[in-house]
Amino acid sequence: MKPALEARSDESTWMTVVRLLRWDKPAGRLILMVPALWAIFLAARGLPALPLIGVIVLGTLATSAAGCVVNDLWDRDIDSQVQRTRNRPLAAKALSIKVGIGVALVAFLCAWGLSFYLNPLSFWLCVAAVPVIVFYPAAKRVFPVPQLVLSIAWGFAVLISWSAVTSSIEFATWLLWAATVLWTLGFDTVYAIPDREFDRRLGINSSALFFGRRAPQAVGLFFLGTALMLAWLGVTMALGVFYWLALISAAVLWYRQYRQLARRHQSPQLAGYIFKQNVTIGFVLLAGMAISVVL
Repeated sequence: MKPALEARSDESTWMTVVRLLRWDKPAGRLILMVPALWAIFLAARGLPALPLIGVIVLGTLATSAAGCVVNDLWDRDIDSQVQRTRNRPLAAKALSIKVGIGVALVAFLCAWGLSFYLNPLSFWLCVAAVPVIVFYPAAKRVFPVPQLVLSIAWGFAVLISWSAVTSSIEFATWLLWAATVLWTLGFDTVYAIPDREFDRRLGINSSALFFGRRAPQAVGLFFLGTALMLAWLGVTMALGVFYWLALISAAVLWYRQYRQLARRHQSPQLAGYIFKQNVTIGFVLLAGMAISVVL
């Protein structure tokens, strides 16, 4: 622990708070924002209102920040014993618990303020998402596949954003929700793979531990399910050629990721690489969706 603290000894408090919010790691923020943007472009079937795009973007930033702080408050004693997470501000005691609670409250208040721009259905979906976000860290202790809880939390981004445009939930909304849940299960299982030994030693559950040696096959099936749900969505909404080109590109990359995971000898950096590549995949799909509905 001491080397971790010394490595950050010259860091300002504001930069420590930035790390607490994970704003120094944009991939995790963007990968939550992407499904929300998928939803508003598809629901609008064209260019959504720019103020709504701004509210959704800021709302995902505030919500994901709040979720990160809540997670670190729950896991501060565990994080200090895991190589990947021991430098997190609360685990390293670079910030106090009171500061952590204060930052979480500010982030939730920002998200709450933005929610008043939304219609009643979207507002109450925001309210429903809060318990899932707050209690996701507890799921690691009692539920064998906690990534499913995280995936459901991610899925609220689709429901909230879609209903913000249409004031309703449609069949196509649920297809996009299912694709988002399966996609999140896939990339977050990959993200959990390097921590398996630490989680096993600490008694923490994860989908990577649950599936064990079959984790690559599980990830492959999650990505296949994502592709099938998105294909069904494309047929349902009669999306154009640019959408299908984007989806084919995504499917090829997901298959390649599965093949990389299935190799007996993996690079230690593979999980992080696949996670970041899924951010790119998400934006490729967003471009295909946006072009298909705008043109």
